[in-house]
Amino acid sequence: MSVWTEIQRQISQIQGKDFAIATRNSVGGGSINQAYQVSDGQEHYFVKLNQASKVAMFEAEAEGLKAMQASRSIRVPKPIGWGAAEGQSYIILEWIPLGHGDSQAWFAMGQQLAAMHRQAHDQGFGWHQNNTIGDTPQRNPWTENWGEFFAEHRIGYQLQLAQRHGGHFRQGDALVDKIPALLTHPVASSLVHGDLWSGNAAFSQAGEPIILDPATYYGDREVDLAMTELFGGFPPAFYRGYQAAWPLAEGYQQRKTLYNLYHILNHFNLFGGGYASQAQGMIEQVLTMC
Repeated sequence: MSVWTEIQRQISQIQGKDFAIATRNSVGGGSINQAYQVSDGQEHYFVKLNQASKVAMFEAEAEGLKAMQASRSIRVPKPIGWGAAEGQSYIILEWIPLGHGDSQAWFAMGQQLAAMHRQAHDQGFGWHQNNTIGDTPQRNPWTENWGEFFAEHRIGYQLQLAQRHGGHFRQGDALVDKIPALLTHPVASSLVHGDLWSGNAAFSQAGEPIILDPATYYGDREVDLAMTELFGGFPPAFYRGYQAAWPLAEGYQQRKTLYNLYHILNHFNLFGGGYASQAQGMIEQVLTMC
């Protein structure tokens, strides 16, 4: 059975009515998966494809979207189904026609993200399964102490991967040892998006905030805010909205460099190149805070 036949079958089964693909249009914007809009002329869906071995990645994405949807805070694409067929894995998502957000919409996104971050977990920090950050495995064992979690399962793990890719970062091990002492601020267990850069934030045609492509877990809410600043930043209205709903704790401006080091190390592991020097500079910058 071809992957498209299986996708048709699953949509039909889940939606309770026949669905036959009449149009299939490639959609750009991602470097990890192939993406398509499929339609029978009435209903539209968003489909991502990858090799069959990546089916667990799509399952974890669906679980993250479900958790964010259940928070009733900010809109995410509804996951319809996922699976594998004929050497390919897939995920089927709600198709949301996108538009643009004005200052008021960005303010609302900040407030709605803060509301999502209010969702806590009594097991502390982590997630009930591992997932991915981009195409990199992301380990999420439940951990009581946030500093230990971030040291071992975020920065420490990325540095281990970097060594396998030929990356050797001076004082990397020393930084991992110091992270628990750097993250002693009061931290609530918050449901976080985990990969919140500008490419994963959007608006519906009606201006409703939407966040996409999560790497969900329970962590310090500041990791999401830090990443929004990493690649150009969100408009000021977003930060005003967030701060109005739930002000950030003192020291965030220092901690955000450490939090964003995780993503720069991940970019080195995914893409190599100039990210090595950027990561090294961030390691040295964070160590000056010790």
